[in-house]
Amino acid sequence: MIKIITFSFFTFLLVSCNQLNVESETNPPSLSANSEFPLGTAVRYRPFQKDLQLRQLQQYHFDSYTAGSDMKMNQVMPTEERFDFSIVDSIIAYANEHNQRVFGHNLIWHSSTPEWVRIKATENPDWLLSFMRDYIYQYVGRYKGQVHGWDVINEGLNTKGAGFREDTIWYKIIGPKYIEKAFEFAHEADPDAVLFYNDFNIERDLEKFNTMMTMVEDFQKRGVPISGIGFQMHIRMDIPNEIIAHTLKTAASTGLQIHLSELDIIFNTHDDSRGGGIQRFTDVTEEMLLAQAKKYEDLVRIYKEVVPREQQYGITFWGFNDRDTWIRRFFKMKDWPTIYDENLTPKPAFYGFLKGLKTDQTSAKSNLN
Repeated sequence: MIKIITFSFFTFLLVSCNQLNVESETNPPSLSANSEFPLGTAVRYRPFQKDLQLRQLQQYHFDSYTAGSDMKMNQVMPTEERFDFSIVDSIIAYANEHNQRVFGHNLIWHSSTPEWVRIKATENPDWLLSFMRDYIYQYVGRYKGQVHGWDVINEGLNTKGAGFREDTIWYKIIGPKYIEKAFEFAHEADPDAVLFYNDFNIERDLEKFNTMMTMVEDFQKRGVPISGIGFQMHIRMDIPNEIIAHTLKTAASTGLQIHLSELDIIFNTHDDSRGGGIQRFTDVTEEMLLAQAKKYEDLVRIYKEVVPREQQYGITFWGFNDRDTWIRRFFKMKDWPTIYDENLTPKPAFYGFLKGLKTDQTSAKSNLN
């Protein structure tokens, strides 16, 4: 019996390989040219500008640009009373040159709050809300009409389970209303920008997801100007498709834009903390890569099926190659989470993702059922 199952498994992988057309291609199809919605990738601007091949691939496959860290508060306002918009201006110019959408990541995030802000807010708590208003007014206002959408609040909920992240300077001093005030300020600064709440694990942690949904539905009832939900979608291979479909469909029932904002798919595990990688696999096999390709295909199919077309803000990879993936740096483990390998060659995951893009919504629905 074991031999029969093993044979069937490898037969399935062989068929999958053939269906994905994973043979070497000098010019693989452009992803964005085969997509009905915008496709993006996170970019670290300085190393990106020094790497011609990376720029050419980004221009060929993507029509949306997300800054990996260059648009966060600790980068644009590193010292008190001094903005540094030099890199953001360069990003805007690059995107305009190549006809790409700029997505602003992010306005308020506890991890990118500069130390000088923490110190001053602790000394003068009444200052923090007015600072947040002025910061958002000046930042969002400067790029009004140039940055299409913003992650207004990033990771405002607990790492796991229900409830808000209470151990941040924003929550401690302003309370939970800091989230809605940030949305109000951003909308006032640019009424046409698409404004997102963005978080991780909400595709699978149902307690965390329900906290987010309660907050979003409350905002909608009270007229707080939220216009989108960002699912970071840093997922593992073992996250069930059924749970992802459920949370995306439920989120889409709000009528808001849905953004898969930081996509990658890992084989190993981690505890969501810096350096917290758990190295279950030290090497990657062809079978693993083909299974990952199927997971990428499934994810695109789910997105196209359960999120109405007019709410599909797009899919953004958090880096699209294994050489530069944040997973290795942050979690201190080796993994292979993206669609291009260390040599900037498309992996089976690339072709799985492409296959999902090419599947129309009717076919996606029949395959999911």
